[in-house]
Amino acid sequence: MAAGNYSFTIEQGTTTSFQVQYINSLGLPIDLTGYSGKMQIKSTFANNNPITYATLSSSLAPDGTGLNFNGSNGMTPPTSGSIGIYISACTSSLFTFVKAKYDLDLISGSGTCPTVIRLLQGVITLSPEVTTVP
Repeated sequence: MAAGNYSFTIEQGTTTSFQVQYINSLGLPIDLTGYSGKMQIKSTFANNNPITYATLSSSLAPDGTGLNFNGSNGMTPPTSGSIGIYISACTSSLFTFVKAKYDLDLISGSGTCPTVIRLLQGVITLSPEVTTVP
């Protein structure tokens, strides 16, 4: 299955939070129990010496930035196929790009060659901030 394409805008200096759901061809949720994930925001594709602006994973950063396999509310079970994507205002305030590329990978298994599924990919546009909040 090819990755879904989803492009979105991040407003610099604000919190970005949304949820995606991984479903099968019948519209039923995929159980994400035991999965982890990784999402990177970069200036360009990996083979072109990109600048990495952010890495989100299922191990949340101290400010909460990351991927939550219990949905955006933190309470949806992994059996729902829901993944919360959260980028804190502190993290987005450091972004300097105009447009960047991202993809979201789901990882199952461990070791040197786990199973990896690219769930989403696309372009992120940054809307620069005027007012800064400490």
